[in-house]
Amino acid sequence: MLEAVRNAFRLPDLRQKLLITFGLLTLYRLAANIPLPGVDQEALAALFSQNDNILLNLLNFFSGGGLSRMGVMALGVYPYITASIILQLLIPIIPALEALSKEGEQGRSRLNQYTLWLTIPLAVLQAIAQGTLLAAQGTGGASVLPSWGFTGGDLLPTLTLIIGMTAGTMLGVWLGQLITEQGVGNGVSLIIFAGIVSSVPTQLQLLSNNIAMLVIFAIITVLTVILIVWIQEGQRRIPVQYGKRVRTMRGNRMMMVGGQSTYVPLRVNTAGMIPLIFAQSLLILPSTLASYFVASDVTWISAIANAIYTFFNPNAWAYWLFYFLLTVIFTYFYTDVLFRQQNLADTLQKQGGFIPGIRPGPRTESYLNGVLQRITLVGALFLGFIAVLPFVVGTLADTIFGSSLGQITGYNSLIISSSGLLIVVGVVLDTMKQIEAQLTMRNYEGFIR
Repeated sequence: MLEAVRNAFRLPDLRQKLLITFGLLTLYRLAANIPLPGVDQEALAALFSQNDNILLNLLNFFSGGGLSRMGVMALGVYPYITASIILQLLIPIIPALEALSKEGEQGRSRLNQYTLWLTIPLAVLQAIAQGTLLAAQGTGGASVLPSWGFTGGDLLPTLTLIIGMTAGTMLGVWLGQLITEQGVGNGVSLIIFAGIVSSVPTQLQLLSNNIAMLVIFAIITVLTVILIVWIQEGQRRIPVQYGKRVRTMRGNRMMMVGGQSTYVPLRVNTAGMIPLIFAQSLLILPSTLASYFVASDVTWISAIANAIYTFFNPNAWAYWLFYFLLTVIFTYFYTDVLFRQQNLADTLQKQGGFIPGIRPGPRTESYLNGVLQRITLVGALFLGFIAVLPFVVGTLADTIFGSSLGQITGYNSLIISSSGLLIVVGVVLDTMKQIEAQLTMRNYEGFIR
């Protein structure tokens, strides 16, 4: 691996791509530390030091730690990810978008433009939501955003915060696209990767007072990475045979083409970490809404709000049980959406390919769906396990180590959250494969065997 990295830096063009990637990532991380005006940084630091607000921790994770600094990158590139997911779900529903997705590079370019347009209003809405949430938070009566509001003298500071966060998101997306075009790897994914990795020193500092717990968490993290790599790279290879056909070449010559055998790889985990995001977003909604009515003067409203808030509390087993079930359900749903967009059976039939023993057309589609449903069960259970892993590890740690570090059950029970590990491993594997491809073209032996 080290020899391959050295070989990569010996090639002038590949070295330039790697340096551009590192430079743009460094620029993004520097921009993440530019503060926004009107933020009480002491109140913000005190709020995140409590580490018990599941919604804030989740939003901070999606922003790559930007929310805890409340800088221009407070939203990260998550609005762009949301816009991409929304557009991807709309493609099979809206015929115009479906036709556009089949127009090759030009269609993909147009869809990317639509995604960028959709990112702006989503970023504005998310900035308003996060600003309203932080304005209502604080410790000791100090609000994180004391000048937040849409009336009177608070309007200008509020608009400044909204515009600043929206501009930061678009800057992050632009830097990500520059990395994709001129660097190595998927730029937006690398930006999210950099944000997750930047939180590791803070987590290590929290665990530095208990070496035994640090060692155990490090071992669990390594084992989790191995499991993620094993599942992420797992696939079922469906054999495909292409029939021979005669093709007319130049000079009216006839040539026999085709006849080769290949395979269609069906991944065990096609959905990636999207089901985790869906499940988390759905689960935090009831407790977040209930938290606003807990202190209500109406007795029955307060009682119902307290019951909902307690039931969906991330330290309760019911929350994680629903998290597991929703993750499994959303894995099947999103995998089905992606598979239908690929339309493999129709594509194989148009190219003259067939699965041995299976009639082309509807029979092939039914066969592929059956295989996909079976292997997706493994992927769904895997994602469900990854979802509840922090709760399991945190519960065991609380039982073994007691209250030496306080309650660590939940999202703070791993050096990197399990969702973060999914992203980190996926980005690293994708980047390694791209570097491997560059080295292979230049007759260098890469580090993916």
